[in-house]
Amino acid sequence: KKHVDTIGKLAKAASVPFVAVIAKAVTPHDGIIAAAKKHKCDAIVLASHGRSGLTKLFMGSVTQQVLAHSKIPVVVFR
Repeated sequence: KKHVDTIGKLAKAASVPFVAVIAKAVTPHDGIIAAAKKHKCDAIVLASHGRSGLTKLFMGSVTQQVLAHSKIPVVVFR
């Protein structure tokens, strides 16, 4: 929440439209994509950190799944 509030303040200061959404879904990537569609987002912005090693190999990452399944442009940052 703290990070989202900070991003919201920065977006407002730069006159960039910003909406924070809490979504519930069976899988995180489905929730992210569905929320982006529902709110007619121009892009999805995600961080690239998360699972690593064997966990990532077997389960993948949310960011990878969003990149693979989203028709909305995705911006990934570190």
